[in-house]
Amino acid sequence: MPRPRLRRWVAAIPKATYFKPQGIPLRELEEIRLPIEGLEALRLADLEGLTAEAAAAGMGVSRHTFGRVLAEARTSVARALVGGAALRIEGGHYGLAQAQGILESQDAQSGEKGAVVAIPSQGDTLDSLVEPRVDQAVSFALVDLDNRSTRHLQNGWRTGRGRGGWRHILRSLRAAGAHVLLAGPSFPGFAEMASRAGLRVFEYVPLSSEETVGEAVDRLAGEMS
Repeated sequence: MPRPRLRRWVAAIPKATYFKPQGIPLRELEEIRLPIEGLEALRLADLEGLTAEAAAAGMGVSRHTFGRVLAEARTSVARALVGGAALRIEGGHYGLAQAQGILESQDAQSGEKGAVVAIPSQGDTLDSLVEPRVDQAVSFALVDLDNRSTRHLQNGWRTGRGRGGWRHILRSLRAAGAHVLLAGPSFPGFAEMASRAGLRVFEYVPLSSEETVGEAVDRLAGEMS
């Protein structure tokens, strides 16, 4: 039985995930895939200038594994640039380093045991689809990451009520016991607004409307294990 691969920790999901030569239709281009951990290896080695030891420690892998991930990433980028191909950055076997520390930082900040994460949802069950836009959520699944227990909070302040509506949503979530809010990219200052309400925002890109709340919970729990 093959040994399971270790998850490679990355600092963030890239905001730009597709690059192509100008003026050439996509249908005429070869597409080369660069996994998320490959981009992280490039960032650590070629942009930050870290040693192999430091970069490997940051990603939670051995020097050998880091060297292989970096070499494969450099080859993919070189193939795309030299061959005039499109480069798609997606997939891989990675976890967000930000997720790794949610429980520990929550304990240190408040003294409360565990963390409750709010996930915007299009319905009221774990089978409901995730709603990437916080203000459009029908309800919020409140998930205790210690025991995976889940309850739902109805969102009575959906779009159309401006910043006041956003503030009400955030205060309601904190009053219901949430510590962390999963959200896609929001307006400038949103994280600060959430912080004033007592919540941390975890920009969980890719927070996708194609997955269920239960699947999002499983994914987050896996990244924190």
